[in-house]
Amino acid sequence: MSSRTQHRRNRRTIAALLALAFSFLGGAEGAAAWEVEDGVESPSYAVTEPVSSNLNIDSVVLMCEAAGDATVLQLKIYLTDEGPLRPGRAATEQLKDDPRVEVSIDGRVFPTSLLFADEYVVLADGEHDRTPLLSDRLLDALQGGKHLQLRFDLVAEAPGHAAAFDGEAVIELGSAAIAAVRRCARPPAGPSGSTAFAGH
Repeated sequence: MSSRTQHRRNRRTIAALLALAFSFLGGAEGAAAWEVEDGVESPSYAVTEPVSSNLNIDSVVLMCEAAGDATVLQLKIYLTDEGPLRPGRAATEQLKDDPRVEVSIDGRVFPTSLLFADEYVVLADGEHDRTPLLSDRLLDALQGGKHLQLRFDLVAEAPGHAAAFDGEAVIELGSAAIAAVRRCARPPAGPSGSTAFAGH
């Protein structure tokens, strides 16, 4: 088995475990609740689902990832199907080559990049050792905020029409869960090699 095939299978396993975690969420606040990895002192992820969305989004995950000599945090969007990320019933051929996202926390906009992997989408505003990450500035806002709004420009416009957002998801934030996952992040041993992405 190739390392790439094994990597994809590992990602599918993670997605399946996250979906299983959601199967146990219930009650009136289930859609807004953040669930952290259970049974560990320092959870490596917290997962929730949008309270509203017109996209094929299943769950939103704050997750620790290895990045060379550091451990960083990423915000990942897992989909309800094999993708790609899209609003409503938009066909793949309607999607643009240069999609963008606007990340807003309690009305404050943060420049963020939109990156695509095999089974999920990553939102990041920096990188370390070529690994996308969330900056402390954005993590502080997520931890201290109440509402996260993601607006996407995914579908190509007709000739002569200006670019416009066509997808949206709203996520209720959970400070305790986000704070718990931040404990798993480990900064680089030497001077920081992190760089910021340009906003899209």
